Amino acid sequence: MSDRALLPGTQVIAKADHTKPKAGELAFHKGDLLNIVSACEDKGWYRAHHHASGKEGLLSASIVRERPPIKVDPRISLMPWFHGAISGLQAVQQLHPPEDGLFLVRESIRHPGDYVLCVSHGGEVTHYRVCYQEGKLSIHEEQSFSNLKDMIEYYTTHQGVLCTKLLKPKPKHGAKSAEQELAKAGWLLSFQRLTLGGKIGQGEFGDVLQGEYIGRPVAVKNIKCDVTAQNFLAETATMTKLQHKNLVPLLGVVLHNGLYLVMELMSKGNLGNYLRSRGRSAISYQQLLHFSLDVVQGMEYLEGKRLVHRDLAARNILVSESGEAKVSDFGLSKAQLQPEDLSRLPVKWTAPEALRHNKFSSRSDVWSFGVLLWEVYSYGRAPYPKMSVKEVVEGVQRGYRMEPPEKCPPAVCSLMRSCWEAEPGKRPPFKKLRGKLEKELAGE
Repeated sequence: MSDRALLPGTQVIAKADHTKPKAGELAFHKGDLLNIVSACEDKGWYRAHHHASGKEGLLSASIVRERPPIKVDPRISLMPWFHGAISGLQAVQQLHPPEDGLFLVRESIRHPGDYVLCVSHGGEVTHYRVCYQEGKLSIHEEQSFSNLKDMIEYYTTHQGVLCTKLLKPKPKHGAKSAEQELAKAGWLLSFQRLTLGGKIGQGEFGDVLQGEYIGRPVAVKNIKCDVTAQNFLAETATMTKLQHKNLVPLLGVVLHNGLYLVMELMSKGNLGNYLRSRGRSAISYQQLLHFSLDVVQGMEYLEGKRLVHRDLAARNILVSESGEAKVSDFGLSKAQLQPEDLSRLPVKWTAPEALRHNKFSSRSDVWSFGVLLWEVYSYGRAPYPKMSVKEVVEGVQRGYRMEPPEKCPPAVCSLMRSCWEAEPGKRPPFKKLRGKLEKELAGE
């Protein structure tokens, strides 16, 4: 390791076994994932959390390495064997010299929307049409799949209607295997070690499940669609670069049935539900300030990294067992939406310039934070009560702004209104919002 100090929250990987620790030290194996909790007085020593065992103890920086972020590289593919729109003749050329079980998948030129699985066997290439009907893919009517990756996984272990099992993928020229790249960087987790439980949420791109990874409680997002999962690779790479106590950390990625994003489980759920289920009698104004400050600190960090959330709302703020609020979905909200597609945009949280011109920025996130503040101080009520999406859009453009919730502190009311300035440049940055909230908290 370099002499650079490890910050709390840094994820590190063990470079060697440490199975006979001294008193107070952590035991671990080579390749285990650990999380730095704090630095010790002795230089080069840290208190750390062991992901597999859940235990905390001391470790020397000399025996671990920082887990590097995944490089954003358009050549990294979940499906390196997918060659796109090539002809049958080109596929045969790609599968030369012949090798039993060598395969690739291409788009069907003759039947747009379908695919073709090309398999080499006995010195010849057989082309199997993969039909796409009602959201399912199939070569034979008795067996259907939700995506290409599932289909390939199946035929690597079952011959089925094929001339042979799929034994060796033929990668597209220049393509890099996502599996290999994730493993090399230390972010690939084992599906065999992941236990999936019940559904705890649902996003636009897939379900959120509760689970365990080597005994540790986790939340798991499953993205099954081939194209969506592939697009999420770049966002996942972004998430691996971010570490802050008020961001929900990504623990790793599982490649099976599409893409599984494995994250720290926030046991108390999302902030909106948390506030609604407890109400004024259980949650003090000081606690509301703490939640607001937690969110601002996470967003200030993203602002400093020039990253835009695009969907900041109480539903995307999760509460930990210790009662700390953490921003989630910060790398996963860049779906390419048309500005006129109001049905898919979180309109009541979206800044007017983002609605009109698709202009998202840190200042549009600040507008959303103002709406989130309203949610917090109304104890989880839905914003713009009794107003339709159309009424909100028209009203905001005319200058309408919500009245602050009942009994909202004057300083917070003022902060809320400043977030809703029509001109993005007049809205305060998150750094300034943090300072004002800290001042308000100190005066409580």
